[in-house]
Amino acid sequence: MSTPAAGAAGRARFDRGHTDDMMSFLAASPSPYHAVANAAARLEKAGFREVEETAEWDGTSGGKYVTRGGAIVAWYVPEGASAHTPYRIVGAHTDSPNLRVKPQPDSGAHGWRQIAVEIYGGPLLNSWLDRDLGLAGRLSLRDGTTRLVNIDRALCRVPQLAIHLDRAVNTDGLKLDKQRHLQPIWGLGDAREGDLIRFLEEESGLAPGAVTGWDLMTHPLEAPSYLGRDEDLVAGPRMDNLLSVHAATAALAAVATDAGGLSYIPVLAAFDHEENGSQSDTGADGPLLGSVLERSVFARGGTYEDRARAFAGTVCLSSDTGHAVHPNYAERHDPTHHPRAGGGPILKVNVNNRYATDGSGRAIFAAACEKAGVPFQSFVSNNAMPCGTTIGPITAARHGIKTVDIGVAILSMHSVRELCGTADPYLLANSLVAFLEG
Repeated sequence: MSTPAAGAAGRARFDRGHTDDMMSFLAASPSPYHAVANAAARLEKAGFREVEETAEWDGTSGGKYVTRGGAIVAWYVPEGASAHTPYRIVGAHTDSPNLRVKPQPDSGAHGWRQIAVEIYGGPLLNSWLDRDLGLAGRLSLRDGTTRLVNIDRALCRVPQLAIHLDRAVNTDGLKLDKQRHLQPIWGLGDAREGDLIRFLEEESGLAPGAVTGWDLMTHPLEAPSYLGRDEDLVAGPRMDNLLSVHAATAALAAVATDAGGLSYIPVLAAFDHEENGSQSDTGADGPLLGSVLERSVFARGGTYEDRARAFAGTVCLSSDTGHAVHPNYAERHDPTHHPRAGGGPILKVNVNNRYATDGSGRAIFAAACEKAGVPFQSFVSNNAMPCGTTIGPITAARHGIKTVDIGVAILSMHSVRELCGTADPYLLANSLVAFLEG
């Protein structure tokens, strides 16, 4: 893995190796569960070790991480850290909008076998049409264990209606009914109950009847790729928000490798379910992050007073993708704020607290970018357009932690295939290294 260099060694130099590695991470992470497994594997290589939530924790120094479903929290305790040492957190999310398999998945009509799916989050529905799709996620087994599964070949497809049967589609626009028009086809014949799960058991080398639960989702098969004459753009799936998960993982690994003189405890917190509100045991609005941080304080012999002191000095960068100005729809953007692909990370501001950034948070991020030699841009929504949100305000409100919303400017957000500048993932990662170093 190519990671950003810690400190000044990583300044003002684009390392294409980092972006190559980010693209590999995207391709290998078709579900939140795969993203967590891949992030954990990278941290293991950097010397981190997994700790179980059900086990007693110790206060030793070094890198540790916890996984829970589609979420991972990792932290590095430097030598000599006190019980009230504050944290520097980079937050992100592992989930992306897609089509997810229903509890009774076997469906079909008129001689077509189909997979019954439910819409997850807010995808650009038209981007899922006429694409070869795989199937990935997590299987829950009768013995209480789980198994990751990834059918990374052309398994199913959502066919669009031919223009001959919808003559006005190019003038009146495509209108999709989420229930009727998004069910993928995966074969010919009549639907047979249990067929999809039996197929997945066979593909996974499991005995018939071993699978008793599943969390499955479709994913596009087209690999991430460089785009343009100068290859200064990257196109790929799930950049929102695996781009940030990858950058934060690389940054934490780099800081832990060169951990001398850290005055904070650096943390990665990558949550699931951001795309549908974050209210779950693995979402940012759940107890996972607070529980991990508190247990780390107490494992180092701390008291509630130490916990309060640590949280009071903690800062979180909530890293999620944002909107680059679209050349064909520039009027949809604020007229004086036009973030550009390739221009470095964006600082996201909304005075109605859809983002958590305030002036003091801007100063913290500006200092990190200056230290890293990385340019940054400001994003604010057009006043006439509703503003999106992310885990930043949730983290700030739930834990009383100063939080700053940042990210990378992209086009085609929530499409099957999004677009960013080739240099931006590396620039983001270097700003995160400088932030985590404090």
